[in-house]
Order: sequence, then C-alpha cells, then structure tokens
Amino acid sequence: MSEDLEVVGVTKKMLRQILNKNAYWKDDIAPLPRSKASWLILNDRISEEDYCGVIAKENKKMVAFIYMFPDLINTHHTEAKKAYWMNDWWVHEKYKDSVLGTYIYNQAIKLTKNQVLIKGYTENVEEFYSKLPFTVIASRFRYTLFFSLDYSMLIGRFKSLNKIKFLVKILDALTGKVVRFINSKRLRNKTSDISYDYINELDDDTWAFIKPLCENDLIYKTKAYISWQISKTQYLQIPLRHKVAYKNLNTGISNNIHIHNLKIIKNHKIIGFLSYVINFNEFNVKYFLVGDKKNYELCVDVLMEHLIKSKRNFIFTDDSELSKNITRRYVTVYSHKVLKKGLVHNDTKFDYNSVNMLNRDGHFY
Repeated sequence: MSEDLEVVGVTKKMLRQILNKNAYWKDDIAPLPRSKASWLILNDRISEEDYCGVIAKENKKMVAFIYMFPDLINTHHTEAKKAYWMNDWWVHEKYKDSVLGTYIYNQAIKLTKNQVLIKGYTENVEEFYSKLPFTVIASRFRYTLFFSLDYSMLIGRFKSLNKIKFLVKILDALTGKVVRFINSKRLRNKTSDISYDYINELDDDTWAFIKPLCENDLIYKTKAYISWQISKTQYLQIPLRHKVAYKNLNTGISNNIHIHNLKIIKNHKIIGFLSYVINFNEFNVKYFLVGDKKNYELCVDVLMEHLIKSKRNFIFTDDSELSKNITRRYVTVYSHKVLKKGLVHNDTKFDYNSVNMLNRDGHFY
C-alpha cells in the first residue's frame, strides 16, 4: 500500500464538521449522500464520539470506506445495548486484490470495541466471515417480486439484447401495463372502506399502535427513533442528475427517490402502518405492520394499491409472509429470493433468542 494512505475513523462530531465544510461532496466519489449525513447526525441515540464510518484516503482521494451505524439492541428489561451496524463496505478497484479491504474492516471492528451487527451477507462473502469471530443469529430470504420484465435487468443479464433494446423496452412497458391492469381488477374495491393518513413523523396514536408490534424487535424502538427512521430529510431530489459532479456510494440522492408513510384506518381505528421508499422502478418496503391478523390481507391490498398507483416494477422485502401473500393473490411476472444471514460479533453479548432481526431492523435505505 502507498505511504500516502491515511485511514481515519469518522465520529458524529467529525461528520458535522465535514458537513459544515462540504468536504466530501465536490467531485469524484462521496462515501454517502449529504442528505444521509445530515439525517444521521439528527439521531439522538448516536453520541458525539460514536463512530459513523472509517475512510481510507490516498492523495486526498477516497479509496475505501465502511459505513458504521450506531444503534441500540433491545434487551427488554435492562438498559439497551450499544452496537454498530456495518452493512456497507467499499474498496476502490485499485486495491481490490490488496489487504486494504481487510485492514480497514478490522480497524472498524476495533473502533466499535467488537460491538458489531451485520444485517445480512450472501454466499460470495461467506468464506470471509467464516474466518472472523461472528455468530449467525438470523437467516431470512430477501424477496424481489417483479411486475414487469424489468428492462434493465434483462439487458444486464443478456448482453445480446442490447441489439434490440428498443423492442425490449416496449415489451417491458407493455408487460407492466398488462400486469397492473390485471392486479387492478383483482384489487377492485377491496380498500373502499379504508382511509389513509399520510405522515412525516409519528403521533401518539400511531406510536401506541406500533409499540406492541415492535417489542421483540432486535433493535430497541421508540417514537423518536421511528420518526427519525422514516423521515423524508434523508432523501434529496435532483432534477438533473447528470449535472451533479460527484457520485455517492449509498442510496439517498436521485431524480426519483422519496418515502411515503401512512396509517391504515378502518372505522376510525388504525389497523395497519406502511412505510415504503420509491427509488426509480423500486418499491422498497420499510415497515409493514398489522394489528389484528384478520386485517392482514386488507393491509396487503393497501400496499398493492400504492404499488399500482406508483407504477413501480418490483418490490423489495425481507418479509416472507408478505411476499407469499402477494404472490398468492396477485399476478407477478416472476420472483427471486436470496438467503441472507444476520451476524453478531462474538463479543457482542445479549440474548439472541429473545429478539428477532426483522426487515425494519438496520433498514437505513
């Protein structure tokens, strides 16, 4: 590695200074969107000296970055335990075959004092984690449900289709319209007796509904925490994306990214809560909570109504029950699932069996 290489842990206090100086968002690659950095420092469970990332620079250019996210583990009757999500890890192509990736990862673990959570890893990095002191505490599938042929994925997988990409685009758009039409017919008037209250933050009634449904979540939930997690301030709309002088490693900035949060109301009573992110053709489910199970399918219908209205082509979710309900009752072109394994460092001690790592835990998309 170069003698000019510098590896630095970035605390919340440092991140605030970086924002004030606009140090990362000028050219080349930024470790995270400015909107995400501004949103991050608003989280009151992150202290000023907590680390939010580790960055490696060479000649003042970023060559590696790990996004660290301080959070609180739900320990039920004892004080919540501080731990760090380490979900995003990037190394410049120049250093792909060097020890820099491993070095910066180990440095990040040291800064957390081995208090580390991993949201999910796939088979391509299983060998790496097998050499480290981590324990699997959750296994779940991540589902992608497609409601069109998905032009971009087809072109990416079958390069030969580039020759007829115009026709593929037309077929993709036509398929999407047909599927939306069929699903609209299946939806019919199922939500006619339901009303919605769209919100940017939780009120007391919404928190009273959500609180008992999150009591066994891995991450300790509060009214303030969820309000912060679903805040629209973390996203930045940019009408002319090609005019932005830098790229971001993390999601949060585009010409079509926004979050919607809504209370599902029947007979003046909250029966469900839905939060989802729209990003290009993606409909990413953040929260899907239902009080009484007898209202479950009705709340799924509400989700589908919003998907159809949004004209998005695919849904992302880690919720197996939700995925199965959608594919059983509505038309999809195809679905894809990938097994994700959640990890915890062996020195991060808590009762794994008393809590569940769910889709909404560590969901900072």
